[in-house]
Amino acid sequence: MLALRLSLGARPAVQVRRLLVAGASAGTGFLLLSALGHALSHPDPAASALRLAWCTAPLAATVYLAVAVARADPATRPRPGLSAVGLGPVRLMAISAATTAVSCLLGSALALLVFLQLRGDLTGMSLGGGAQEFLAAGRPLPLPAALTLLALVPLSASGAVAVTLRPREPVKGAGRAARAYGRFGAYRRTPVRESFGAYGRFGRQLGAAARGRRTAAEAPAQGQDGAPAGAAGDAGAEAVDGSPAVVPPSVPTAAPSGLPWGVAVLAVGLAVEALTSRTGSADGPAAFLGLALTSLGLALVGPGLTHLCGRLLQAVRPGALRLLAGRVLMTEATRIGRPLGVVCAVVSAAYTMASLHDPDDPSAGPLVVLGVLLVAGCTVATLLTAAVEAKQAHADTTASLRRLGAPAGTLRRAASLRAGALLALFGPLTVAVAELSAWPLGG
Repeated sequence: MLALRLSLGARPAVQVRRLLVAGASAGTGFLLLSALGHALSHPDPAASALRLAWCTAPLAATVYLAVAVARADPATRPRPGLSAVGLGPVRLMAISAATTAVSCLLGSALALLVFLQLRGDLTGMSLGGGAQEFLAAGRPLPLPAALTLLALVPLSASGAVAVTLRPREPVKGAGRAARAYGRFGAYRRTPVRESFGAYGRFGRQLGAAARGRRTAAEAPAQGQDGAPAGAAGDAGAEAVDGSPAVVPPSVPTAAPSGLPWGVAVLAVGLAVEALTSRTGSADGPAAFLGLALTSLGLALVGPGLTHLCGRLLQAVRPGALRLLAGRVLMTEATRIGRPLGVVCAVVSAAYTMASLHDPDDPSAGPLVVLGVLLVAGCTVATLLTAAVEAKQAHADTTASLRRLGAPAGTLRRAASLRAGALLALFGPLTVAVAELSAWPLGG
């Protein structure tokens, strides 16, 4: 009931994203029911299993979109004070998973109604022609099998949301450095051990607290005056209009670890595609394995290339605009780079499949078009949702910049610069990988 109240009381933008999840769930559910109808109409189990296996791509895209929408939902984000009313991290995770399940169940119910309507079970009028191949009109529909297939999307999406948003314990190494406890359980941020009886001395803890406050007060001044170039102390950089610019303080210096693995998987995929072109099996399972490896490699290199793009923006005497844009890209490399890499992988795979497809082949019916549009739409919507999540994560930094007098045009130019830099890097890369994938398979 609480999940339903939070769903109904959300803002219009959040409702639109949830409706996108419901629409993606409806499309995936319809494809699953179509695979069931094809299995009822054709006795060949291998062809039916292949059609069902092709539904894994829309299913994965729908689950990926549902996770991104749940992460960007401000209603289920842990905030101070919610634990006092019983809304801790575990409860909020459960509410988010339940909200995702409600959206997906709505889409699955819509898919079932549309499928039954096209079969003629509701009004007695069914589609004719080639639609009879996957509707199985005139045959009894096994309701348990249909409900089992329709339950795949809600169960998978809610389970993925629960795993993604589960409360995590802090890292042991960082936790011991940041949280050190003295004798008798006294909280202290320094690992220095106190001698027995030190806590009984008058003014001992008051002096330690005063030193801690004095150190915290001196830290911002040191960050502005004595910080090295490229570190977190670039807050005194001069903006384009002469106003001071503040950059995000915590910027990761190390690139995400998936870049070498992604490059290796991408190279292996291209090598497998070239090998299949030499052996004459361009339409066999090895060719699709090479295409899958190529797509996986593009998805893995996304965060690392986004981090590299942020570094390139800050190279060669950067100004405040390039510094701010580069720091945001480096900070949000994983959050933005992963869905961006998935979008590039989907575009490259779609281009390769379109170049290999024969226009006279009648197998590319409306279901294939629906699956392609569903996967592409889910990946693009996931990328836009990740951008919204990144904007929400930097809301405090943006508010600080506005309080310091930074004009709104500067922030918009920084966002445009980030988008242009990512397009300039990922656009040619996607086209090059698509051409390299299509050339050996088509040759």
